[in-house]
Amino acid sequence: MANDTTEPETEPETDPIPEAVQTAAERLTRLAQTVVDETETASYRERRDSLVAEYGYTGRFREDDETLVLYPESWVDNGTVRFDKIDDTSRAVEIPLSATADEAEFEAIETHNAELVAAVEDAHGPVHAANVRAFADFMGNHYLMRIEEASARHLTEFYEEYYLRNAWPSKKQQAVVETSLEYAFDAADSECPTVPE
Repeated sequence: MANDTTEPETEPETDPIPEAVQTAAERLTRLAQTVVDETETASYRERRDSLVAEYGYTGRFREDDETLVLYPESWVDNGTVRFDKIDDTSRAVEIPLSATADEAEFEAIETHNAELVAAVEDAHGPVHAANVRAFADFMGNHYLMRIEEASARHLTEFYEEYYLRNAWPSKKQQAVVETSLEYAFDAADSECPTVPE
């Protein structure tokens, strides 16, 4: 009778999830937390899960402390993370989504963008200012960026995904939104990117 030389199962080795993927997963999770539309929320979560799955990870949002946790998929058994069977938990990644070290930077960006909103309102009126305010919220909350740092990709995402669902614009606002953002870039002494048609 042959000896049983079967080795006990060991957890497969995988590379840690790249920092760029962690950042993208954090952004998608923040978007899922802030949008109102349930379909859009699900879409952001699916994009996050698909992204981290490419690296053998799965994402969970821990509501108690508002933290995104990325686990290796090999840790999950029937939807439950089995910590009792894991010797080394250092491969898990925890990303706090509540208070962050970027708060001071966020305040500075918000102050700057609010000044541009006010400048547009003074020069062009409240309808254009409301559009610029919506774009300021989009750039500040989702990308931690000043209005004039936006690229054509940011503008496209704003027009196609954010504006109607989150800004609740009036028909007057919708009719002039592109002009409004041009005014915002003018106020920042910058050139407005051209969005491909």
